[in-house]
Amino acid sequence: MSMLKKFESKSARVKGLTFHPTRPWVLASLHSGVIQLWDYRMCVMLDKFDEHDGPVRGICFHNQQPIFVSGGDDYKIKVWNYKQRRCIFTLLGHLDYIRT
Repeated sequence: MSMLKKFESKSARVKGLTFHPTRPWVLASLHSGVIQLWDYRMCVMLDKFDEHDGPVRGICFHNQQPIFVSGGDDYKIKVWNYKQRRCIFTLLGHLDYIRT
């Protein structure tokens, strides 16, 4: 197996990665609480999302809708609309870290 692309960013440690089901995108969740949206063909960051208080460990794109979810050490699950570039709601009430 060979490396197809390599891109670097001066940022915190990456805690999670997920690929978009149809677009050449990858989400990277960081120890700093930031989520970065990358185009892996062009090796450029398209956007970043920053509302978590602490590391983000779990992220996943929806298969059909322009949304993704994230969960982290702040005990919160957030649902994001990447077309609107914002968090559309937050699920509260968890008693421990969200890891997946």
